Amino acid sequence: MSTKPFNAFEMAQAQFDRVADILDLDQGTRDLLRNPMREFQFLIPVRMDDGKVRVFRGFRVQHSDARGPSKGGIRFHPHETIDTVRALSMWMTWKCAVADIPLGGGKGGVICDPHHLSQREQEQICRGWVRQVARDVGHVRDVPAPDVMTSGQHMLWMLDEFEAIHGGHYPGFITGKPVGLGGSLGRTEATGYGVVFTVREALRELGIEPKSTTASVQGFGNVAQYAIELYHQMGGKVTCVSCWDQADQTSYTFRKKDGVDLGALMSITDRFGGIDKKKATDLGYEVLPGDAWIEQEVDILMPNAIENQITGENVERIHKRVKLIAEGANGPTTPEADAVIQKRGIFVVPDFLANAGGVTCSYFEQVQCNMNYFWEKDEVLGKLDVKMTSAYHAVSELARKQKLYMRDAAYVVSVSRVAQACRERGWV
Repeated sequence: MSTKPFNAFEMAQAQFDRVADILDLDQGTRDLLRNPMREFQFLIPVRMDDGKVRVFRGFRVQHSDARGPSKGGIRFHPHETIDTVRALSMWMTWKCAVADIPLGGGKGGVICDPHHLSQREQEQICRGWVRQVARDVGHVRDVPAPDVMTSGQHMLWMLDEFEAIHGGHYPGFITGKPVGLGGSLGRTEATGYGVVFTVREALRELGIEPKSTTASVQGFGNVAQYAIELYHQMGGKVTCVSCWDQADQTSYTFRKKDGVDLGALMSITDRFGGIDKKKATDLGYEVLPGDAWIEQEVDILMPNAIENQITGENVERIHKRVKLIAEGANGPTTPEADAVIQKRGIFVVPDFLANAGGVTCSYFEQVQCNMNYFWEKDEVLGKLDVKMTSAYHAVSELARKQKLYMRDAAYVVSVSRVAQACRERGWV
């Protein structure tokens, strides 16, 4: 067994290479799309609350803008790396293309842990990040958004700094903003709901009634919570969720075989999606190891946390009852695990299709900001359903026609769209 550390960018490139072979792409197009078009690495000096100056490392990667301005989140994470940001920016390119929205892929990050930073310190990091890239981002160049451990508040600080630098109102510069300050209704629910819209279509295709299904969910942040909400509304039952425990620096799985109570769990959850173990036990939940979510006897697995979670080491633990995996997270399944899942005939809704609801709604937010006219929530979620459903069917029809694995089909749809844009622009 290889002990080589996981590298998300190498995985993203391996996935691309596989599809480039299927599409028989020319070498120029491969070289152009296999690596980011532009990347920025910079230092952000911040005077901390104790008066000392601490220097944080920041990143912004613009993978491709062939189909439109780059689009993608900014994460604050103590273990952020440039390779993770590169991978995520590439996945964003494919995600925008598979959802057929006129944007490209970008991603940003800062190596920091917001758990140990005051609000003022976090604000200084946000403003410092914008100062470093202010000339290279904006609604016609690159549109950031929240990601892991960033929120609408962080986006507002960034927007305010951008507007101060450029002297004007540019609400379309950044998405994921609070409603009333340029944010879109429905954006909070968008990623989780989008996952479940694709689950609904996949179950229909498999001839399975949602009411008869059970699911195990990894993660209990925004994506997981709204995915569970909509899945419950469809009649499904979630028996298991897992989440990261900040105090113990490890993850735990919470199981209730007769179904989790979303409202009760949310009432004992911190703002980072961590569930209180003692209170959960008092409510009748079993507390299991963090990776126990993967081996539950359920119909559906929803990895809704972070990358590299279903691997060659643990894929064999997936229960034989599992029929569907819907990836709410980015890159949760490694190529080694993928091979086993494909062999077992488990139906997969791949990450950049399943979780495209977030960027689709971010696109809606940008459109609303740029025309200064905002839609009602039902209109936003209705448009989201239409977009996600048509994206799902474009991929599943190709998969059926060409007898492709769903992940390969999603890649074929998105990579061919981006490659076509590069060709038509005369880049290759």
